[in-house]
Amino acid sequence: MAPTVPHARLALPEGGIAQWYEDELGWATVSPPGEPVLLRTGLRFDVLELPADAGHAVLRRAGPTGPVALLGGRMRLFVAAGSADEVPALLEWLEWGAVPLDLRAIGTGGLTAAPAPPGTAPSAVVGTARWLRPPLPGRQWEQTLPVFAGIGGRGAAPDLVRLVAAAATECHRARLTDVKTNVNTGPPKEGRTQPFAFS
Repeated sequence: MAPTVPHARLALPEGGIAQWYEDELGWATVSPPGEPVLLRTGLRFDVLELPADAGHAVLRRAGPTGPVALLGGRMRLFVAAGSADEVPALLEWLEWGAVPLDLRAIGTGGLTAAPAPPGTAPSAVVGTARWLRPPLPGRQWEQTLPVFAGIGGRGAAPDLVRLVAAAATECHRARLTDVKTNVNTGPPKEGRTQPFAFS
């Protein structure tokens, strides 16, 4: 039996991570001196950002989502460019508009941390972004981005409405869980004889 050969690491171009994103995916980057590379949102993609625990629940129930990155305790779901503008109206339509959610849409003019490209050595810096679901090679990744069918959706792309609905539900569920935990484990409040009840 032949010995197992470890997978070769992807060699980055001389310009590093920023050049890889620009050359391989066509994504615009910002590279402040001495700082991590950032990706510009609103040009080729937008981002839905939510707590990582809610994001993992979304990934379990929502099916295909397109590229997904983790940064510390936050998850970033990459969606079609222009989607961030649609999210507030979608939340209203889905009757989540009046509910405080830890869900943020980042579109035109925004920035998001660039994870190490797939196949490269991960950074040793704690808290740096990493891919959970990396973009497909070449330009095929655009077909995997969730899109709102009402603004020219592609047949193969995941549906933005379903993704936003799942994200809102899981953000709300995570918030209720945090409230229950804090009520049951926090210091006793004066005049309160029993914890709050949730159905």
